Amino acid sequence: MNRRTTPVTAQTLMQQEVAEIPAVAARFLQDAQPALHRTAAALRALDPGLIATVARGSSDHAATYLKYAIELTAGIPVASVGPSIASIYHRQLRLAGAACIGISQSGRSPDIVEMMHSAGAGGALSIAITNFADAPMSTASAHCLALGAGAENSVAATKTFVTSVLAGLALIAEWQQDEALRRAVAGLPQAFADALTLDWSPLSARLSRASHLFVLGRGPGFAIANEAALKFKETCGLHAESYSAAEVLHGPAAIVAAGFPVLALGVEDAALPQLVTTAARLAAQGAHVFVTGAAVDGATQLPVVPNLHPLVAPLVMAVTFYAFVEQLARRRGFDPDTPPHLRKVTETV
Repeated sequence: MNRRTTPVTAQTLMQQEVAEIPAVAARFLQDAQPALHRTAAALRALDPGLIATVARGSSDHAATYLKYAIELTAGIPVASVGPSIASIYHRQLRLAGAACIGISQSGRSPDIVEMMHSAGAGGALSIAITNFADAPMSTASAHCLALGAGAENSVAATKTFVTSVLAGLALIAEWQQDEALRRAVAGLPQAFADALTLDWSPLSARLSRASHLFVLGRGPGFAIANEAALKFKETCGLHAESYSAAEVLHGPAAIVAAGFPVLALGVEDAALPQLVTTAARLAAQGAHVFVTGAAVDGATQLPVVPNLHPLVAPLVMAVTFYAFVEQLARRRGFDPDTPPHLRKVTETV
């Protein structure tokens, strides 16, 4: 992992890009309305019985988030499709009557582009979510929601991840004509700004010298747990593993002993009581548990932006997490902008 070469007080690219999230979100919601309405109308006309997603890395975590959001709002099953089905195995999937959502920050990875071509050829309504309207993935798809987030120069994706999920939630709200979700999405730029003011320093103090941790979530919060675990590895040199707060009890909890750090990402939804039960059980085993969304005996509660729609609350929490993890990386002596062996655009086949 790259050691810090600039003073702790110097601003990293990651820090700058996290700070841009509220403005980027507001700009997307203003500029993307025509594309959102066209794409939502196409989904209503199709009335798909299945949604497929195509993505890798942080974009696949965004796809997981949207899987839960679509299943919870529209009642339509969502499945992740491996890009290698098209790019390596050259197998054509039968997707008539389905929609396929591809998510990619750059929109240039050959396997993602080929899978989107293949999905369209297989009969799917293909929808690209990417930063650039002229990216190859965009031209391979019937519809494109261009994020317009501006250049993202830090290797760690932050503003493009948040805006990708925002684009998906805005599309779901229009497609389903869900007024409550529309209002929640419209309020996200302010919620993101509020999220940047929150202090997770107790967790930073615990993880400043840690070597491992678990990150837990349920529903859309599980997608954020996946993203958080990746960012811990990518920016901080921390071996973090993400689990459903239910799945962690099916084996992984066996290694949780005294002092083992656990971050449990709860929001006020139907899954919160179960997540609280899991967090309390791990705290009773001696884990150092940090939890959001509720007070848990033996755990440290971290602040979150209150009174949010449950489908947007995990995304708002991701913004607080990004600000926190950038600071943690520098506290641990690492440069979060330049993880070893990684590049900003990873082109796979």
